[in-house]
Amino acid sequence: MGKVIAITNQKGGVGKTTTAINLAAALAVADMRVLVVDTDAQSNCTSGLGISKGSVRKSIYHALILNEPLANIILNTELENLKLVPADKSLTGAAIEMIELPDREFILKRLLAPVLPDYDFILIDSPPSLNILTLNGLVAADSVLIPIQCEYFALEGVTDLFDTLARVRRSFNAHLTVQGILLTMFDERTNLSSQVRANLMSYFAEQTLTTVIPRNVRLAEAPSFGKPIILYDIRSKGAESYINLAKEILNHEKKGFGERVRSVDSGDGARRHIPE
Repeated sequence: MGKVIAITNQKGGVGKTTTAINLAAALAVADMRVLVVDTDAQSNCTSGLGISKGSVRKSIYHALILNEPLANIILNTELENLKLVPADKSLTGAAIEMIELPDREFILKRLLAPVLPDYDFILIDSPPSLNILTLNGLVAADSVLIPIQCEYFALEGVTDLFDTLARVRRSFNAHLTVQGILLTMFDERTNLSSQVRANLMSYFAEQTLTTVIPRNVRLAEAPSFGKPIILYDIRSKGAESYINLAKEILNHEKKGFGERVRSVDSGDGARRHIPE
């Protein structure tokens, strides 16, 4: 039975989609069966996994509003173990259309139920706001992964999000846990990044993950080529950081990498290995 992780932050530009794409890819090359569900109308997660925005015939919109089974919507990606439920611009109106639907907060949870046994992890890329689509992700999830950009208002944003999670637990999903707080766009050359990390550790030490995601040019370039960073440039610091994040999550889930070492194409035709 797959674990469902919602990648959520009410603030935009914190690395949610980057994390969804690259954590999913890192888990997939570790022989985990992974499904990414794109619930953001911008559909950047969809294009970042190599699916052209205009080429999608059916999207998560058709499942949420028209009750299309997810099995009919799931697409293959460049990685064998990584599948995608795409998004498109139709999602822009979904939040309004869902208001009139019965049990609207539980629609995504119901849709995921038939495919849960087929995956080890299901990652939900949430919109950068607290709307009905984000709420559906939180209700469907077992845990929440919270990317936080290294900036002055990071701590305030985490506090607000934790208040939201508490309300979700009380009303809709009592078993929702925090997978971890993930520091993104970390620049070890600046005092600001170190200060933000220290502040988070002083208040949320148990929830803050050991792995940090650095500012990395190759990581920023990869989405424009429709590739996860491990396929675009596995030698980069960005690739290394997401491999480490996958290891940390797998260790937390007591799955471990074990003998799960796969070769992947680095994008230049060379074959590389994901180390244990």
